[in-house]
Amino acid sequence: MKKIIYAVMVLGVAFLISGCGNKNIEGTLPEIMEKLYEGIKEDEMPMMTENVELTDEMLQGYFNEGANVDIKYKEVLASESMVGSMAHTVVLFRLESASDAKEVVEDIKKNANPRKWICVEAENTYVLSKGDLVVLIMSNDLAPKIKENFENLK
Repeated sequence: MKKIIYAVMVLGVAFLISGCGNKNIEGTLPEIMEKLYEGIKEDEMPMMTENVELTDEMLQGYFNEGANVDIKYKEVLASESMVGSMAHTVVLFRLESASDAKEVVEDIKKNANPRKWICVEAENTYVLSKGDLVVLIMSNDLAPKIKENFENLK
């Protein structure tokens, strides 16, 4: 009986160590961004939505003034409405290490600026992680669907 319990415990620990449920999502950031918009009709999309590769300097515009956000990422891509009066942005980060995800999520949550557009504010702000990906969603009606799509990524 002790051997069976020991074997079950070893298997359980091995299962936890393997990181089940925390696997990295395959694909390029533009491919993943496309998946985040699945199920959203074109006429529901914000006008002139484009993907933009962000630099460190550009990234600071997504955070509160004076925030010191230091994210160690491999790449970052934003999906933005090119019409300044529409509160919509989705930012995808591929981190250097998935082990940093929890800390990055907390840092972004604390410092994200849902009023970055000055004259409008996003009604919904979500920050989530999956494997080495972190997403910042600041939008209105589309935010819950984009969040759901991110949570369902495989």
